[in-house]
Amino acid sequence: MSDSSPPARRPISDQTQRPAEPATTSTDNTSTESDTTDPSSGRGRPRFLRMLALMGPAFVVGAWQFGPGNLTSAVQAGSRYGYSLIWVIVISTLLMIMFTDMSIRIAVMAHGGSMIETIKTILGRLTGRLTGIGVFIITLMFAVGNAVGSGLGISLVLGGSPVLWTLACTALVAATLLARRLYTVIEKILLSIVVLMGICFVLTAFLSRPDWSEAATGLLPTIPPGVGLLLVALVGTNFSINAAFYAGYASRERGLRRDQYRDTTLADTIPGIVAPGVMTALVIVAAAATLGGTGTAGTSLGQLAGVLEPIAGSAGRIIFALGFFGAAFSSMIANATAGGTLLADGLGWGNRLSSLKVKLGILVVLGFGAAVTVIAGGASPVQLIITAQAVTVIVAPLLGILLIILANNRKLMGDLRNKWWQNTIAAIGMITILATCYRLIISF
Repeated sequence: MSDSSPPARRPISDQTQRPAEPATTSTDNTSTESDTTDPSSGRGRPRFLRMLALMGPAFVVGAWQFGPGNLTSAVQAGSRYGYSLIWVIVISTLLMIMFTDMSIRIAVMAHGGSMIETIKTILGRLTGRLTGIGVFIITLMFAVGNAVGSGLGISLVLGGSPVLWTLACTALVAATLLARRLYTVIEKILLSIVVLMGICFVLTAFLSRPDWSEAATGLLPTIPPGVGLLLVALVGTNFSINAAFYAGYASRERGLRRDQYRDTTLADTIPGIVAPGVMTALVIVAAAATLGGTGTAGTSLGQLAGVLEPIAGSAGRIIFALGFFGAAFSSMIANATAGGTLLADGLGWGNRLSSLKVKLGILVVLGFGAAVTVIAGGASPVQLIITAQAVTVIVAPLLGILLIILANNRKLMGDLRNKWWQNTIAAIGMITILATCYRLIISF
């Protein structure tokens, strides 16, 4: 594919009559693709190892979800409202699985065309352009939280100015994203950080000795008075349709094929989305157990870090800061990549990560986050993160509707078209997003 323009696309009707083509082909249809382009290469391996090779796209999405905004809103939810908002995470995770699954199914049935290209073919070029620009705007909001979070986290460990650390982290991410073999590097970094964060927060939740029977009551939907913008932020970070939308691009970069869909669902989609959901719920549990009922709202990173001090003493602040930094840094990588890719694709400038224009878009996302951080200085950084995450739900309804329309298109999807129960869950997701948009308007 050329970096400057998308390839010529076959008619949708033609696409559904041909099997998905692997990323690398040869004249011999029985040959095995190389390891660098086909995640299922080495078909002589045990099935377990082949499924492990499929892990990646949804975990990238999970790393994007579990950013500083997610961690901040989870600690505030636990410290302010105890266990009462755990149900938000459970429902958001289930909805996130469904929309991520739709995105991946669309990607494997598009046969080489990107999500934006598919939208342009089916729904018109204007819709495709607006989609790319809409996702780009969302990533700009996420970029603010990521930039602020990375600088705050590392400064709590090493000292110094959070703003200067933000600039340093931004430069490091830019260097990583401009390196060769970009996607492989991104996946390895994000998978490693997600695993480390998972271990950290699982231990935190259990060492805080919560009342698990009381925590179970948090599975019952209730809306505490005064929750306002915090509820919107929780939904916006845990049911992130823009992250689900990007899962299709991540799958396409891996060269996933139609015959790999089932294994991908079990090895990547479900665990990749459930993992950050479980971690978020455990953060709420830990915050409720250590800070619940104390009136601590968490208006600074130092106060948020207090969630670990009762069980780890002064070291708790360091542990929390490292986890906060890891969440911000991993999310910064995934967010900037998505923003640059979808903007370039929407404007018809190509969609490969090796494209110069895609890389320029990535730098714009990173630069925006760093610029807002510098302009804001040290003024209410935690509230800035919460507000930025909440605003991301504004464009979400458009992306959700587009995913549902594509996933129900007979010519495109064939036997992977949405079933009635999938459409039912998707409808619940849309109602949820529209309700959070309404609550956002009321809060402002």
